[in-house]
Amino acid sequence: MATLTAAPGAVRAGTRARTAKGETVHRLLLGVAACAAAALLLFLAVRGFPYYTLSLEDRPFSPLHTQLRSSGSIGLRLAFLSLAMFGFLFLYPLRKRSKWLSSIGSTRRWLNFHILLGMSTPLVVTFHTSFRTHGIAGLAYWTMMIVALSGVVGRYVYAKIPRNRTAAELSMAELEAEAASLAANLREQALFREEDLAPLLAVPSPEAVRRMNPLTALCIMLRMDLARPLLVGRLRRHALGGSERIATLGGLLASHNSGLETVVSVVRRQSRLRFSIAFLHTTETVFHLWHAVHRPFSISFVFLLAVHIAVALSMGGAWRIH
Repeated sequence: MATLTAAPGAVRAGTRARTAKGETVHRLLLGVAACAAAALLLFLAVRGFPYYTLSLEDRPFSPLHTQLRSSGSIGLRLAFLSLAMFGFLFLYPLRKRSKWLSSIGSTRRWLNFHILLGMSTPLVVTFHTSFRTHGIAGLAYWTMMIVALSGVVGRYVYAKIPRNRTAAELSMAELEAEAASLAANLREQALFREEDLAPLLAVPSPEAVRRMNPLTALCIMLRMDLARPLLVGRLRRHALGGSERIATLGGLLASHNSGLETVVSVVRRQSRLRFSIAFLHTTETVFHLWHAVHRPFSISFVFLLAVHIAVALSMGGAWRIH
């Protein structure tokens, strides 16, 4: 009996369709989660504004005190919500050690939710504390804030390490090969002169970066990242007319000129590649140092959180929601 096999092109098309569908679902779920977190925080800010702006001495006399204090009806619900959010947060590092978790979704998608939770959970905890931080709970709170802040730094540095679509790190040879290809494309374009592109493509040499201390290198990286959109906008303004400059907000937004946007895309990619080549050693070093700092603080926070929960439970009825 003859067997039917799908054509390779059809298989690839089906794979791309499933990938696109999965990405759409992921973005939808991420957007819903972000909107839910924003709505909750906005509700708490509006609802609690009259209470949170009172002095600590006056708060017990507020009608909102029984709800918004840490052990109040809303305060305790925020505590339980925060605990659940922390549980999901710590699934991301556990994923590396679990075959079952590692088979669900991609690392990038897990990281997106990890970042969202890492940004929103400390804010929910802040409302749970009713902006009071003292004792073991206060120590746990500030340890959590250090972990969250270091997470922001870690995410920024992680994004500076170039990777392919499968999240594998690119080697220096691969970066230099792509940079050479883009440089050839830029030499062939006639829209901009070499001196027009120079400010966007100017980066320190890898040798100069290696001589910098990590903090100085990070500051320069941040400054260059903030300056890049402005330099791209200047390129667009150079090629656009008056009405188009207004429509693109001075070149900050993409124009309808496909030829211009093609060149802009190439030069922006080349700028980022040169940036990656120059700072590759520094970003890898800082990222390893970040791991050495982030992990112990995370473990310390879990310990302090456990102590705080144990103390709260030992107080008996104070932890029950009425």
